[in-house]
Amino acid sequence: MTTQPRLRVGSVRRFTRNLLCSVDLFGRPLLLKYTRNPADARKEIRGHARLARHYRIPALHGHLRVPGGHLLAYERLPDSRDQGLLLDLLNTDEPSDDLHDYLDQLTTTYRNVIVETAWPTAPAHLVRKLYWDRAVPGGRLDAYYTGRDFSVADGLIDIPVSRLGTYTLHINGQRHHLDWGATLRWLRARFTRAEPEWAALTQGDPTDVNLAHPLAWFDYDTAGMNSIPGEFANFLWYVSALGGWLVPTYNPAAFADHPATFDHAPANTPSVQRAEVDGNTSTIHIDYTPRLSTPRRAAVATYWYQLVQPVAGRLWSGVNLANLLRPYVAMRILGVYNLADLAPQDRLILLARLSEAMSPAFDPTTYFLPLESPCPAP
Repeated sequence: MTTQPRLRVGSVRRFTRNLLCSVDLFGRPLLLKYTRNPADARKEIRGHARLARHYRIPALHGHLRVPGGHLLAYERLPDSRDQGLLLDLLNTDEPSDDLHDYLDQLTTTYRNVIVETAWPTAPAHLVRKLYWDRAVPGGRLDAYYTGRDFSVADGLIDIPVSRLGTYTLHINGQRHHLDWGATLRWLRARFTRAEPEWAALTQGDPTDVNLAHPLAWFDYDTAGMNSIPGEFANFLWYVSALGGWLVPTYNPAAFADHPATFDHAPANTPSVQRAEVDGNTSTIHIDYTPRLSTPRRAAVATYWYQLVQPVAGRLWSGVNLANLLRPYVAMRILGVYNLADLAPQDRLILLARLSEAMSPAFDPTTYFLPLESPCPAP
């Protein structure tokens, strides 16, 4: 007669500053989360409680202080290699029926909860981690960029970003302008405004690794009253840029249990065809090809048409969505990775994407669902 071990411990995975570990304790599947920051642990516990009445989330069985941090024990939902997350539904060659059903359920849940809980909320009472806290003195914008100048793209366009404003940018045949210093000042000012923001109760960081399949939500330290445009920008930017391209490139350990991510990364990685400076006309020419796999395009399109547009129609009828989304998109571009630390070609593409988002002609529909061929330079 064989007996089951009382304790079985899986491998430890690192996600940003947190550690996750699967544990089977007396036959009960648990997910242990270790965080070093007690304040983050308190936010996680409060956020979990706030979401419980509105979203499907794993049970929190317990939490305790441990040396150097805090340990939380969650119900572990079924998962396996390349299974268990929205990410896995996106890591396919074509959108599946499961993905379409999942997206319908996701957008319906969000639409119902956002409409039910939406309220103009003072910024002081919003979840501030992903936007406001990054703009304050000493936040990420300061830590990344204050007092630091760097090349637009070493070996491709060897012009300091501080001088970008003195050039005309031709990006895929369209004329743009980006003043680096002015953009940073504008973002800081935008996220010090005191006017109320339309906010709703959400998880706040809706990435394809924070959304389980079957549908459930993980990670609660940003759960609470979140800016609705910020929520939208976060999902759209993650699905269209971070999840399929940048995070696998710069944080591959996050996908150790989902290696199909790397097989599909080429379908989501943009490429540069032209990067030239015309010194006579002070013009920078950039031609790049955006790429987005068909499952990720399906996710963006469904989210936009079944969630963003209906909610916007109720809350901001007649208002230009581009103006609402622009500061949040810009902060996602600048405040997740330090552009100075990225490979030159990746940095160049992100600066081009920032220029497009800051343009008066910014159109979120084509921005997040771009044609996959660059416009030829005139």
